[in-house]
Amino acid sequence: MHPQARAFLDFVGEVPALDSQTTRQNRSDSRRLVAALSGEPAAVHQVVDTEVHTEQGNVALRVYRPSERDGLPVVVYFHGGGWVLGDLDLCDNTCRALCSDSGTVVVSVDYRKAPEHPFPAAYDDALAITESLLDGTSGLRIDPDRVAVAGDSAGGNLAAAVALALRNRPGLRHQALVYPVTQIVVGSTQSYLDFADGYFLTARDMQYLLKLYAPDADPGDARLAPLSASDLTSVPPATVVLAECDPLHDEGEQYAARLAEAGVPVTVHLFEGQVHPFIHFDGLVDAAHAARRVLAEALAEALR
Repeated sequence: MHPQARAFLDFVGEVPALDSQTTRQNRSDSRRLVAALSGEPAAVHQVVDTEVHTEQGNVALRVYRPSERDGLPVVVYFHGGGWVLGDLDLCDNTCRALCSDSGTVVVSVDYRKAPEHPFPAAYDDALAITESLLDGTSGLRIDPDRVAVAGDSAGGNLAAAVALALRNRPGLRHQALVYPVTQIVVGSTQSYLDFADGYFLTARDMQYLLKLYAPDADPGDARLAPLSASDLTSVPPATVVLAECDPLHDEGEQYAARLAEAGVPVTVHLFEGQVHPFIHFDGLVDAAHAARRVLAEALAEALR
């Protein structure tokens, strides 16, 4: 394990299992942890909270702009948190860094969360917002022909599922997946066994989150488990960022391999010795900055 990952685990100490607390307590703990471990935010031209109307209702967004220019490319970002925790503040520093370093507009999506809104609510919101950007109906002054989806953990799951659903849309240029959830059978991979406990995200926590998000889940539903899709051809090129000491490592690696087998250009970046969810803890973990630069460079190139 990387020394900074060990320092992170020492900082958080003994973390209560998610199923031992209420959803409200877990969300509060998540917010406090992010506030404590976030570093100095990157400077961007403008940050605006707004919303876009969809068939399911209004979806709140946080829009980061690198300049006032119209017609810039856009990255749609879905935060992590197991479809239950997390919010726009969780990924705020990450989105600021991506905006600043890639020169793109970043649209962070406050999708509906479980247990109040179980599957497919989060997926429906993610898909609707991405479609509004591709259709040019969002009102956000972006280039609908240069769109990418991105996200971490559960947000990576949403980004992968949206990219799969919209594979034939020419404006969708790239998908950036950070330790994504790609299947929903907990304990089915070696990394789930190796890192089941003691590395912040636990197998027990994933079981609990999936129970809240998709209690009647079909492991073969590609909207929920992109790895189960029989055909991955023609999806957008992918950049995949993985943490070595993470229960989700293997399924992210397997999804990248499936994409490559389908002829999809894919680049995998493994951050050795890191734990889930290191990309947001830039106040302590230097690899967070490195991972953001990797993503920003890939997105800038894809949306050039």
